[in-house]
Amino acid sequence: MSHLSPLLKQSSKVCVDSGEGAWLYDTNGKRYLDFTSGIGVTSTGHSHPDVVKAAQAQVAKVIHAQYTTVTHEPMLTLTDRLVKKMPKGLDSVAFSNSGSEAVEMALRLARHATGRANILTFHGGFHGRTMGAASLTTSGTKVRTGFHPMMGGVVTSPFPHAYRYGWDEKTAVDFCLRELDEILKTHSAPSDTAAMMIEPVQGEYGYYPAPDAFLQGIAERCKQHGILLIADEIQAGYGRTGDFWSHTRSGIQPDIVITAKGLASGFPLSAIAASESLMSKGLAGSQGGTYGANAVACAAALATLEVVEKEKLVENAAKRGQQLGERLEAYQKEYAWIDDLRGRGLMLGMEIAHSPDRPRGDIAERIAKAAEERGLLLLRCGTSGQIIRWLPPLVVTEEQINEATDVFGCVLEGIEDEK
Repeated sequence: MSHLSPLLKQSSKVCVDSGEGAWLYDTNGKRYLDFTSGIGVTSTGHSHPDVVKAAQAQVAKVIHAQYTTVTHEPMLTLTDRLVKKMPKGLDSVAFSNSGSEAVEMALRLARHATGRANILTFHGGFHGRTMGAASLTTSGTKVRTGFHPMMGGVVTSPFPHAYRYGWDEKTAVDFCLRELDEILKTHSAPSDTAAMMIEPVQGEYGYYPAPDAFLQGIAERCKQHGILLIADEIQAGYGRTGDFWSHTRSGIQPDIVITAKGLASGFPLSAIAASESLMSKGLAGSQGGTYGANAVACAAALATLEVVEKEKLVENAAKRGQQLGERLEAYQKEYAWIDDLRGRGLMLGMEIAHSPDRPRGDIAERIAKAAEERGLLLLRCGTSGQIIRWLPPLVVTEEQINEATDVFGCVLEGIEDEK
């Protein structure tokens, strides 16, 4: 640990030895309910036996079959299976390793395909840490500070954070769509705008779902002006919100979908999907990479998808998300400094604040540390670290939700006593 970069900040003091389902075990044998899921990655839980079996079998056959040199069955089969899960018409897939890389790949394709330079993003979006992805990110300055100059051609438009504005949802949506129209007149002409990229449910900024009317308004403007619509489903997708893709309930049709995190149960794998006609407008050789579509990662991703379907994990996310939300709403009514609760499915954010302009990151930090001491792992996010985020694996059970929220209730009692 003494030789690990000091720039890496661990949210807990846990040194993990093993994991099973929703549980992690440290090197001293202490057990923790993991409601972080590796920031939404281990959707099938830790070391799901089907995923382990698939990965072990693939390791014994071939580990690295570089996919611009040769093809391999796990990748080809996964491509076919992913296309079936994608919105209609998105029938071409390209792989990389991380969410950031997939964002960069979508960015490059959009510029190649349209011949336009600008990418329009939305305030509070988190899209990654590499240069292009960080340039699109406005969830907090930690990704951008000291990293300038950022990539050019990025324009940011308001997102309807109704809580932060202190407005009702309709007022926030109407305002943000008017501002988007103004930006297309004053900052980035449609003829210069290659794409709009949005998280249908924002992650790092604070778990804000984009209202259906807002997503529909964006889609209408993209269609009107020939602008590509990119749905960044890296965190919210793959079943976490109770829908396989978080944008589907709005009825919009993205031109590009980005996926990562829950795709391979912890193995590094990401992908973008678009129509074959759109993909073909990119420049030859512009996609690829040494480790993209790693054979073991693809085998794990295939097993992950089979588990998601066989165990009905999307449906479980919806049911357990409702249960979790109801338990947390009860605490919200009891504690004045729980100022908001939002999100969908098993992607919920609890705002610890006295008001939108008085965040209490200090209390949120105490809550997370006290929860860890009691065997519950939680993460924080938000510009002041004031948001407790709830990200259990999609395999979480009714009993585990109750146990976690009971522990949380005990933590809150202790925090209240200290005030």
